[in-house]
Amino acid sequence: MTIPDKLTFLGTGDAMGVPRLYCDCEVCMEARTTGINRRYRSSVLVHGSDGEFMIDGGPDFVHQMELLGKRQLRTMLVTHPHFDHIGGLPEWADACRWLGEKGEMYAPQEVLETIQSQFPWLSRHIKMQPCDSGVELAGYQIRTWKVNHGKNGYSYAYRLEKDGYRWVYCSDSINLNEQERQQLYHLDLLVLGTSFYHELAEFHTRSVYDMLEAQELLRQIKPKQTIFTHMSHDVDLRQKYDLMPDITLAEIGMTHILS
Repeated sequence: MTIPDKLTFLGTGDAMGVPRLYCDCEVCMEARTTGINRRYRSSVLVHGSDGEFMIDGGPDFVHQMELLGKRQLRTMLVTHPHFDHIGGLPEWADACRWLGEKGEMYAPQEVLETIQSQFPWLSRHIKMQPCDSGVELAGYQIRTWKVNHGKNGYSYAYRLEKDGYRWVYCSDSINLNEQERQQLYHLDLLVLGTSFYHELAEFHTRSVYDMLEAQELLRQIKPKQTIFTHMSHDVDLRQKYDLMPDITLAEIGMTHILS
């Protein structure tokens, strides 16, 4: 019997994570105690019989690896070169150095160039491989494309297909145009970043969908299932939000079967 692939959520938070250092709101206080709302920076692990890879390695990378009980990672995809998505790369490189095993990092060329400029020594321990034209990892055919990240510039999304199952990881985006939405149709699963339930900041200052805006997108593209991630301390997992029935809010350690 074939064991299905799994998607494990290692981090589900926005750029600051939850709790925020300075904050004593109800969500942050709960995150410090019972911890339902504790959120490391957004990251996932795809794993199955054909291999595994992580998507993004932010500053909580070591904690996330400890959560998995892992001491080494072979392969990582990176969505964009913001600190909350690449802050753990030096620690990954250090592990590669000590274990004598070179890691493999895949990202679009412009993302790799930015990472190389920030961490010039990284390539001694991690092989940087462009994936603008696509890549196959753990049996998945993977395509990537640039998406609008609002005030924060750009990010990339990934569409992954294997054995007829199609899903997209798009953690950081907002106000996608029709061209950017093309790869979001006919999906079994969409993992989408939504930092707030309803964000009140002026639109031009924002960088990620809120949940109400995301639902409007979902009505257009109609994925079979959606998981919201990249959530700020505005979101309280103890609350019941008015969301479409096929939407799930991600929690640290949550797994989803990719079939």
